[in-house]
Amino acid sequence: MVYENLYKAKRGGKPGTYSLIRSFLNVKHPTPMRGEDGLLEGQPIWSMIYYCLRCGDLNAVQEVISKASQQLRDFPDIMLEYIKNDRCLGPSTLTKVRHFYRRTVKNSTDPYKRAVYSVISQSDPLEAHSEIADKTEDYLWLKLCQIQFESDPLAPDQFTLQKLQSLLYEEYGESHFSAYQQPYLYFQVLFLTAQFEAALEFLSRIDVLRCHAVHLGLVLYELKLLLLPSSTQATLLTRDPADPTPQCRLNFARLIMMYTRKFEATDPREALQYFFFLRDLKSSSGENLFMSCVTELVLETKEFEMMLGKLDQNGMRRPGAIDKFQANSEKIIELVAKNTEEKGLFEEAVKLYDLAHSHEKVLSLLNQLLSSVVSQPSLPQSNRERLRTMALDIAKRYQSLGHDATQDSTNTFYLMLDLMTFFDQFHNGDISSALQIVQNLKVIPLNVDRVKSSLTSFNYFSDEVRKCLPDILLATMNILNAIYKQTKKSFPQSPGPIKIIDGGQEASLNAIRSQAKALIMFVGMLPYRLPGDTNARLVQLEVQLN
Repeated sequence: MVYENLYKAKRGGKPGTYSLIRSFLNVKHPTPMRGEDGLLEGQPIWSMIYYCLRCGDLNAVQEVISKASQQLRDFPDIMLEYIKNDRCLGPSTLTKVRHFYRRTVKNSTDPYKRAVYSVISQSDPLEAHSEIADKTEDYLWLKLCQIQFESDPLAPDQFTLQKLQSLLYEEYGESHFSAYQQPYLYFQVLFLTAQFEAALEFLSRIDVLRCHAVHLGLVLYELKLLLLPSSTQATLLTRDPADPTPQCRLNFARLIMMYTRKFEATDPREALQYFFFLRDLKSSSGENLFMSCVTELVLETKEFEMMLGKLDQNGMRRPGAIDKFQANSEKIIELVAKNTEEKGLFEEAVKLYDLAHSHEKVLSLLNQLLSSVVSQPSLPQSNRERLRTMALDIAKRYQSLGHDATQDSTNTFYLMLDLMTFFDQFHNGDISSALQIVQNLKVIPLNVDRVKSSLTSFNYFSDEVRKCLPDILLATMNILNAIYKQTKKSFPQSPGPIKIIDGGQEASLNAIRSQAKALIMFVGMLPYRLPGDTNARLVQLEVQLN
């Protein structure tokens, strides 16, 4: 206003608040208003004092009262005490000034004088001073100046911050301030009266302003100026019955997650930056909320390597995006792996546990996965081929670099790999090699004398191996059947691992029958329930040998 009207303002070349206020009043009131206690340089004294106070420049106030001290009687002494005591008056002075305000100043025709006395004595807080405080910002300044922070037992109706907050938030509210038409104004009203939670919640309701709510919230949260609910599952804005009215609590975690939801799938690295602020909060299950959010983010985006890192050929983990935050990366990876496993994504869980060096979990899950595909034919790009490649890579790495998995899991793992080789040979038609492998593995007996020892060994097999047993038995019986037919056709050629007794065809066929008999005896004594048709098919195949 001043610099747009320099002629009227008569700004001159003197810097400082005093000169600026005088110039401002020259423009605002070209014809000086009538004010009590006279004029100073052509403007009412009290308007000069008020605007210097309004600017927060107490030195400028002193300059005014020093130039007009004779017209202000004892006010200069009152103001000097106010300035020296950090904008407070001593009890005795305060009592005198309040009494003077009620008796004399309140009825004054000078609105600026009433406002100045009301501010320094914190009197008449319900007076709006609308003649001069015609803007919300001016009104807020007046009310904030009148707040009494120290309780006064002799003044039960003192004006507190809580009363101002209730007045603005509950009595006036959004409709009074036309909040959605003037969102910045309503936000300012709440924010300047320390109602940070309600202010941020209001901003977050408006899409284009939600980012401001989030970033202001981050600052306030780091400064420990936000009141949070006891549960991160609470709604965005809640009230605790134990809190004074109108105090609210903001679910900061929900605010962050509402904001990141729009871009976390396309820009997970950016979402991580926000989730890191949740590191000191706990989820409903008691987990670190940062870790929980990272887990959900990784599972949603499937960006395992980018987010969590990957293993190199030497078994060392290359850093991922989470390592930037100097967090417990291995613990985060384990948590992601655990949640991945709980969702039934076992193949991904194997990779994650491997990344976290949880070797026991790697082999335990991998054994489960392999047992479900071990007997299938190996086709390009099939689940079996993919799992086989992964398993061989892990086996090679664990053999060269070592691991801390249990002996039982390790034995099962390598047995699974051998069984995959057995079934590969079987499906490829290399029945001699397949039979040799199953003989060496000693999972099932191919000799009547070994039935009891095989039954004893069965008790030590894991569930994953037992699950494969029906297919192993059927494949082996089919191999014996095929060798039996070959022997009948190609005698006197030896069928490989079969011992030809006395060099005769019948002895060779009897040896095959004996092996089949061992399998049937084993199945009959097995303390394990095989699928319904397995026994029937085995018996049918054995009958063909007789």
